[in-house]
Amino acid sequence: MRVIVVGGGPAGMMAAGQAAKAGADVLLLEKNARLGKKLAITGKGRGNLTNAASLDEFIAQYPGNGTFLYGALARFSNEDLRRFFHEWGVPTMVERGGRVFSCSQRAQDLVEALKKFLKTYGVQVQYGCKVTALLQEGGRVAGVRANGRNILADAVVLATGGASYPATGSTGDGYRLAQKVGHTITPILPALIPLETAETWVKELAGLTLKNVAVKLAVNKRIVAEEFGEMLFTHYGLSGPIILTLSRHAAQALNKKQKVSVHLNLKPALTAEQLDARILRDFAKNIRKQFKNSLNDLLPQKLIAPVINLSGIPPELPVHQISKEQRLRLQEILTDLTFTVKAVRPLKEAIVTAGGVVTKEIDPATMASKILPGLYFAGEIIDVDGNTGGYNLQAAFSTGYVAGNSAAKI
Repeated sequence: MRVIVVGGGPAGMMAAGQAAKAGADVLLLEKNARLGKKLAITGKGRGNLTNAASLDEFIAQYPGNGTFLYGALARFSNEDLRRFFHEWGVPTMVERGGRVFSCSQRAQDLVEALKKFLKTYGVQVQYGCKVTALLQEGGRVAGVRANGRNILADAVVLATGGASYPATGSTGDGYRLAQKVGHTITPILPALIPLETAETWVKELAGLTLKNVAVKLAVNKRIVAEEFGEMLFTHYGLSGPIILTLSRHAAQALNKKQKVSVHLNLKPALTAEQLDARILRDFAKNIRKQFKNSLNDLLPQKLIAPVINLSGIPPELPVHQISKEQRLRLQEILTDLTFTVKAVRPLKEAIVTAGGVVTKEIDPATMASKILPGLYFAGEIIDVDGNTGGYNLQAAFSTGYVAGNSAAKI
């Protein structure tokens, strides 16, 4: 029984190792010179491999076809994944937001553990190997064509990743291979991607991180999603965890030529009355100062000038001369600082890709193709994507686990 796995990322390595452990003769084809290039940079190089959330919470964190993963996550859960890495020498720990990291804080340790797993079970690895076609015979998969030669197999697992971070090898090859044998590909869009704004003054805020803020994303003036947590200003717009989580909606809307805006509440913990009282208290404290010098306790330094500008209140106006109408305008800015989203950053900068092989053409219990017997899918090539926080890597490992075990039992 011979299994070929195409792609040496987390899904491919897990699939290859599991297939070999189940008794198959496994060949892993990787077009890079090393395995796990993208895995090595996850969690800013610290290795955010999964999340401690429950199964139902997990499913809710996949805005793209999460229910498809029920079976895979039940068979190989976040706890199973943590046990797996512990057994291969990488203990893990839980951080804020349930994010699970390697205790060593080194994503490369996850790669090394998987390589040890592959070696232990005798997986052959060929590097610099670009697969250009899937071979078929008798109505089923028969192997692959790679580097100009045919390599025969009883089963093939496609785990080629998406189309984000192309420098790591995710260049959309798998979509083309799947499409050639009859699979449908949902249009590819960036997910977990920073947003570019029309407001050029955000450049002045570059590097500023805001914590415990609320953001809403509006499409054609209708709120479609909202998040609470941490965000970051960049020289081109908005980034950080809550922005990345909302970005999938923005990418889809912009792709349809719809108008997208982000509404930032800088003081979400305060009611309108509490915020007004807070402003009045600050004004009383700075009663003899000019408006521009009265906001140091209320706002980060970098935000003061833009907020003053947007409020329309003259910067040099003495605080005691500010009218109630002007104060309410300031309050409005603080609770609804609005940005026009003109674009998402390029797909190559996306953490994950939305879109891929449509899930209705894949058996969720085995990850087998419903179009071509003997073909299996794992990881980001499937039209499933999750929020930031370890959910996408867990999906890769779980689908890889199922695909590898299924392919070995053909």
